[in-house]
Amino acid sequence: MEGVGVVGLYVRDQDEALSFYVDKLGFRVHTDVSNGGYRWLTVQHPQQASFQLGLFLPGPPVHDAATAQAAQALVAKGAMPPLVLSVADCRAAHARMQAAGVEFTQEPIDRYGTVDAGFRDPSGNGWKMIQQRSAP
Repeated sequence: MEGVGVVGLYVRDQDEALSFYVDKLGFRVHTDVSNGGYRWLTVQHPQQASFQLGLFLPGPPVHDAATAQAAQALVAKGAMPPLVLSVADCRAAHARMQAAGVEFTQEPIDRYGTVDAGFRDPSGNGWKMIQQRSAP
């Protein structure tokens, strides 16, 4: 086993999600291919080339209409587990991302020996942005 290659998020609109992750967070497109009505869309952080974040639309062929609707509703409510973005300087990253149009749910705060902030993507997926701890 070589490790995890892709972790997926459910999004309400793949183009909207793509714009957010690329234009506002600085990710880059890894794969964007379609097969009929299904689109496999992944992005990756520029400093993490071996890992992809999948931006997937709930629906066929994986979900029936009722399941897709339920998944969308859970994401929109922020009910999915948060993802964590590691940064060297939380306050600087917050300022840069806020200037790019990211709406924060929590301003940077000192706690647990580091600094963290929170935001959500346009679909409702929650993110924690946590400053890396300095080496002692």
